[in-house]
Amino acid sequence: MDVIALLGTGTMGTAIGHRLLATGQRLVVWNRTPARTDSLVTAGARAAATVAEAVRDADVVITMLTDATAVRAVLFGADGAAAVLRPHAHLVEMSTIGPRAVSELAEFLPAGVRLVDAPVAGGAGAAEHGRLVVLAGGDEIAVERVAPILELLGTVRRCGGPGSGAALKLVLNTALVTAVAAVAEALAVAAAVGVDRQRTLESLATGPLGGALARATTRDATFAAALAAKDAALALDALGDTPAPVLRAAASALAAVPDPRADIATLTGGRVADAATHRKERA
Repeated sequence: MDVIALLGTGTMGTAIGHRLLATGQRLVVWNRTPARTDSLVTAGARAAATVAEAVRDADVVITMLTDATAVRAVLFGADGAAAVLRPHAHLVEMSTIGPRAVSELAEFLPAGVRLVDAPVAGGAGAAEHGRLVVLAGGDEIAVERVAPILELLGTVRRCGGPGSGAALKLVLNTALVTAVAAVAEALAVAAAVGVDRQRTLESLATGPLGGALARATTRDATFAAALAAKDAALALDALGDTPAPVLRAAASALAAVPDPRADIATLTGGRVADAATHRKERA
């Protein structure tokens, strides 16, 4: 059985870790704040004191971290993981960092280490119950090797070559943040013209924004505004000079949210996620 190292035990990392343990996997965990590994250790994981210790004997290394800066620091910083990865180990990058950052990681990994970019669609609840959609990119051999592990987390959608999973995740998150921002705009217009909020919500639910409305009012998923703003910035960077007024407006609205840990639904004046338990924390 593979030894799996999980680097990053914020909300999503912890949920993924619990799912892997529940399916009988051998798991080593590491986080910059050691106490955040406690629930996984209680469930049967082994905590490593350093990131190098975590990956030294691992066949598969999963990173679930806040952003590309955190991923680069954990892999290539002082005492980073990359230097001690086993020959022929597989690195599964599940953070949302965009295809450009994935390409940079591949360039600097030791020879023989295979990289699969595998960000996910779905929240912590979906992760713990094996209902994520895993967007897997990488060469066919590498994806095939880690597919049995990814399939424990949910449905694996094979997206193509290296970086393709990260690219599709950026597309999906762009659709999500702009759609929720559109719900917020519709509610603002309703208030301005005197339409009852509940009547507006009921009407929107049966229209083209139905899916976005459901996401804006659910309590079963969380996407911190700060992380959504980060993903919107990645998408805008990829667009370059291409006009994107809707995305740019959504990014500005997300950046202005008073509590950056609050769920994106705060844009609509709806619920605000419990910042202590419902966010992708910095690992």
